[in-house]
Amino acid sequence: MSNIEELAVEVCAPSEYQSLLTLGASALDAIPGAVYLCDHEGWLVRYNSEAVELWGRAPIIGKNGDRFCGSHRLFLPDGTPLAFEDCPMASVLITGAATRNQEVIIERSDGTRLMALVNIRALRDRCGVIEGAINCFQDVSARHAMAEELRRKSADLEDFFENSAVGLHIVSNAGIIQRANKAELNMLGYTADEYIGRHITEFHVDEPVIGDILNKLGSGESLDSYPARLRAKDGTIRHVAITSNGRFEDGKLFHTRCFTIDVTLAQQMESQIRESERHMRNLLEALPAAVYTTDAQGRITFFNRAAVELSGRTPQLGDMWCVTWKIFNTDGSALPHDQCPMAVALKENRPIRGVEAIAERPDGTRVPFAPYPTPLHDADGNLVGAINMLVDITERNQAQNRQKTLIDELNHRVKNTLATVQSLAAQTARNAEDANDGYRRFEARLLALSRAHDLLTRRHWGHTPLGSLAHEVLMPIFGQEPSRIVVEGDPVDVGTRVALNLTMTLNELAINALKYGAMSVETGTLSVKWVVQPQSDGMLLTLDWREQGGPRVAQPKREGLGSRLMKRCIERDLGGTFDLTFDPKGVCCRISFLIQASSP
Repeated sequence: MSNIEELAVEVCAPSEYQSLLTLGASALDAIPGAVYLCDHEGWLVRYNSEAVELWGRAPIIGKNGDRFCGSHRLFLPDGTPLAFEDCPMASVLITGAATRNQEVIIERSDGTRLMALVNIRALRDRCGVIEGAINCFQDVSARHAMAEELRRKSADLEDFFENSAVGLHIVSNAGIIQRANKAELNMLGYTADEYIGRHITEFHVDEPVIGDILNKLGSGESLDSYPARLRAKDGTIRHVAITSNGRFEDGKLFHTRCFTIDVTLAQQMESQIRESERHMRNLLEALPAAVYTTDAQGRITFFNRAAVELSGRTPQLGDMWCVTWKIFNTDGSALPHDQCPMAVALKENRPIRGVEAIAERPDGTRVPFAPYPTPLHDADGNLVGAINMLVDITERNQAQNRQKTLIDELNHRVKNTLATVQSLAAQTARNAEDANDGYRRFEARLLALSRAHDLLTRRHWGHTPLGSLAHEVLMPIFGQEPSRIVVEGDPVDVGTRVALNLTMTLNELAINALKYGAMSVETGTLSVKWVVQPQSDGMLLTLDWREQGGPRVAQPKREGLGSRLMKRCIERDLGGTFDLTFDPKGVCCRISFLIQASSP
């Protein structure tokens, strides 16, 4: 009916809220967008399938169901949590004011989020009382992502322009500088106010050059590294290379965009290069390594003094391939000059690394060397020659041999030391009165062995002066008492095997002297003297140990561990004689053995 006034009985038309409430689910699903309806208290009463899809759930309708929104959670666009009672729907139901194009973040129960654009309107009855509200919302995540991408790209472009490592500026079609980045301002020393807004010609030194640049750009040409000179604020001239093109609109030049690269340093370097070329030959001449050059065919064009010294002769310019007289492989086989590393480098146009060879001089001496032939090319990449450096590796090879010898010696000494420790432990354990006694004795002998190793280490396991060895062993035990102790003898160096065994022997004698012998009382004295006598098969070292002024000495009933240890060190390990005498006036010991040693 179009005219309700003609009705006999006044019938009240249903309100919007009531009309929407009576719509079936299929009718709401026909709406192209997510829609839901709340009553005046905010309880959800209707929603369509698109709303369910965006929410990721089907909310409960009616009182005690979902209120204000069917989302799992809500957030503001900045990520701040948004309570349902503070959401746009709640605001509309309270104030009655419509919400247009407000953005909120919907979080589904699986944790995924989307940006939604909501439009909410209050639904009133004929008297203006709010009965409910309707919310039409849509997923605008893709639009947001696109906007964010555009913002990021815009920021990247702005950052590229402003913070580029090379100078950039934009000039209007009238020649006025509209923008310039930091690099260009820094290059010329101007502030933005001093540079931007002025005519570009004010900064060019050469008027014809800037005139040509503007004409070319105005006619649609592009410039690639166009040389020019700009005047800096401090009055200096900067050589630059300009790469530029124009932006045209409706066939007319709108503005030009220019990359300005400072090549002042390159200009200076060109002159320096010419000067350095003059010095290069002198530099090569002064190098301590043998250096020579050839042309592309292998003819020698230069060699330095070190090359003459290494080869043992003076090569002739024009000789082929190498400055050496003869070359051999590391296995001793002959290496023809046309197969040498320099020849290979030129023939195959590649540097040669990691090879070694042997040069023979005319006098027959040989020198191992490492060659480093490297092809040389012109600006177009064409082979023009090669340079070779011959490094004498004689000392390196000797060092490698010494290192191998040292490692072999170390392995041998470790095995011997372990055997000595094992023997000390076994003998100490067999003769100890108890565990504590065994521990003390074993520890004392290990410390003696340690002191010997320390002394030999300081001497790099080389020969050790016997006088230094005796003092190193005895002084820590007795202290510095020159009035009571005499240690002297012929100057002689002993090897590591002798030093270790003498250390163990002197340590045993010293410990016994300190505990039971002459050094246990203040009146006792000790004399340790030795002589060296040449023999046909070496040198005979005789060392006498004599104690006096101590307690009366008695012959022990049985041979102790210390005596057996000393006898083992001298007689078995050194092949000498060991004579220990228990004189009542003091212990005496004579040790003799052959050594191979030289006086310092």
